Amino acid sequence: MSGLWNRRGTTAASEERMHALVEAHGRDLLAYLERRTSPVEDAADLLSETLLTAWRRVGDLPGEDEAARMWLFVTARNVLANHRRAQQRRTSLTERLRTALVEHHRNLPTVHGAAEEAAEAVREAIAALPEAQRELVTLVHWDGFSLTEAATLTAVPASTARSRYAKARATLATELGTRRLGTRSSDDSLATR
Repeated sequence: MSGLWNRRGTTAASEERMHALVEAHGRDLLAYLERRTSPVEDAADLLSETLLTAWRRVGDLPGEDEAARMWLFVTARNVLANHRRAQQRRTSLTERLRTALVEHHRNLPTVHGAAEEAAEAVREAIAALPEAQRELVTLVHWDGFSLTEAATLTAVPASTARSRYAKARATLATELGTRRLGTRSSDDSLATR
């Protein structure tokens, strides 16, 4: 029966061989990856990826046990190298994004005195809104979406978004006094982040 193919396209013998290799070398592979991975919790994911690669290429595994063991460790080393390169790319992207955000915030106009107090009052009033209303107000006024687009983003019918937005406007108008809120980011106090 070892020559019969199962529904995944592998033979029973291949399955038995992979199972035996995992039993024999799985702990050693995990230890190898744990010693070289930070955070160490990533080692289990890397082992999984190593074994998945071995499973996909089970036909390429050498027949001799020691050669198959070395093949698994070379595969683990390659998976680890890919993981490290991906981490470096993520770190580099994060640094570039951090630098761009710092530069962006450095170039934003600053507000002082009464304008700063008004901007803080608006931020606090928006923060006090219920989540659904707050999301609509910030999408419209801070992110520049139309009310219809904001409805789509929040996965609610446009009529529901309109009524929530109207309630939010009424609440903010009461909270902030006589200020009138526009339907776009034309109100400078709402555009302040």
